[in-house]
Amino acid sequence: MSLPNTRHGAAAIASVLQKEKSVFFCGIGGIHMSSLAHIAKLRGFTVSGSDRKPSPLTRRLEEEWIPVFYRHDAENLGDAGVFVYTVAISPDNPEYREAVRRGLFLVSRADFLGYIMSDYQNRVGVSGSHGKSTTVSMLSHLALACGLDPTVVSGAEYAELGGAYRIGGRENFIFEACEYMDNFLSFCPTVAVILNVEFDHGDYFADLDAIRASFRRYAELTLEAGGTVLVNADDPSAKEAVEGLPCRTFGIREKADWQARAITLRDGRPSFEIVSPDGAVYPASLSVPGEHNVYNALAAFASCELCGGDRAKAAAALSGFEGAKRRMEFKKTVNGADVIEDYAHHPTEIAATLRAVKKAGYRRVICAFQPHTYSRTAELFDGFAAALSGADEVCLLPIYAARETDTLGVSSEKLAEAIPGATAYPSFEALASHLSTVLTAGDALLVMGAGDVIRLTDLL
Repeated sequence: MSLPNTRHGAAAIASVLQKEKSVFFCGIGGIHMSSLAHIAKLRGFTVSGSDRKPSPLTRRLEEEWIPVFYRHDAENLGDAGVFVYTVAISPDNPEYREAVRRGLFLVSRADFLGYIMSDYQNRVGVSGSHGKSTTVSMLSHLALACGLDPTVVSGAEYAELGGAYRIGGRENFIFEACEYMDNFLSFCPTVAVILNVEFDHGDYFADLDAIRASFRRYAELTLEAGGTVLVNADDPSAKEAVEGLPCRTFGIREKADWQARAITLRDGRPSFEIVSPDGAVYPASLSVPGEHNVYNALAAFASCELCGGDRAKAAAALSGFEGAKRRMEFKKTVNGADVIEDYAHHPTEIAATLRAVKKAGYRRVICAFQPHTYSRTAELFDGFAAALSGADEVCLLPIYAARETDTLGVSSEKLAEAIPGATAYPSFEALASHLSTVLTAGDALLVMGAGDVIRLTDLL
C-alpha cells in the first residue's frame, strides 16, 4: 500500500519553508528525489535523507555533503521540520510514522516539485504513457542550443546535463510530469505536453477511462492557469482525453500545428521536415532511431518554440541529441554483439524499441527482459507476449516486484509459455551464462526493463 500525494500547493509550502530550514527526504536515492534534494541544498536548506542501499545517485549526494542513511529509522530525522516522501513508501515506514508523531510538515515528492517550479516564467511539463524522459532530455538539449539556460528535472540521466537535473536560470523550467498516483495534478505548467495516453499503473487506475480523466484534469488545470496544452494529434486516446479543450497539436499523420513530413529512415534513424504553425519549414534529422522519436522531437521542438527558442537553431540541434541514459543506450560489445540498454517496460514501448533496433540492420535481435511489477505484468500480459514476440530470441528474468507482493499468480515462467521460443531464467547469473555462449557478431542484445535489469550488463 502506497501513501497518497499531498496537495498543499506552492504557496503553502513556501510559507512553511520560510521558517523551517531543515528538510528530510525519505527515498532520497530515487531519480526524482535525488534531484529535488540537490536543488533544495542549492537553495540554502539543510538536507538529509534515507534510502535502502547505496547507488551512484546517493554517492553523488554524499559528495555534496548531503547525509544519506541506508536504513529507515526514526532517529534519522534529527531536527528536520519538513518531511518529503515518495509515494512508493508504505504507511508503516518508521520514518514516516515518526514524522507523523512529531507533527512535521509532510510533503509528497510531486507537491514539493510543484513548489520548486512555481516561480519560473516558463514551465514545460512533459506527460504521457511513454517517451517522457527522452522528450525532456531532447527539449533540454534544444533549450541549451538556443541559449535558454533551462533548469531541468528529468526521470533519466542525460550526459549533457551531467545527471538527471540541471540548475539554470529562473526563466525556463523543464520537467517530467508523471501520471502515476495523479502526481502531475500537483504541477503548474505553462506548457503541458501530452505525448500519448495508454492503460498502465493498474495498481492505481481502474481502467483506461480513469487514466484519460486524469490527463484531462492535467490539461484543464493548465488551461485554467492560462497555459498551453500541446497534444499528439495522432494518438486517439490522447485526443479523446482532451476533446473539446483548446489545445495545440503535433503529429505526422493528422493535420497538426507542428507537423513532420517527408520522413525517411537510414539505419533506422529518421530525417524529416518540420512544418511550424506559420508554414515555415525546417529540415531535421535524428541520431536516435525509431519513428516514435519523431513524435518526441516534434513535441520538444514545439515546446522550445513556445518558450521563445529560435526555430532554426532548434531544428539544427536535433541531430546532436544522442539519447538519455537507458533509452536505447549502447553499453558494450560482447562476442562481437552490441549490448543496448533500454528502459521500456510497457508493451507499446517494447514494440517501438524492437522495431527501431531491427531497422538498424542487425542479423539477430535478442531481448533480455525483466517484467516490472506483478500488477502491470498481469494487466498487460497479452500485450507483453505480443510485443516481445518481435524479438528473435526472448530471455526473461524474474519479475521485479518494486512496491508489490505477488498476489496475482503471475510469473515470468507463465509469460515465457505465451511467447514462442522464450525461456525464463531463475537468476541474472543463469541468463548471463546462456548469453555468453550464444551472442555472436551481428547480434544486438537488448537489456530491457525498468527494474535492476542492468545488473545483467555487468555480468557479460
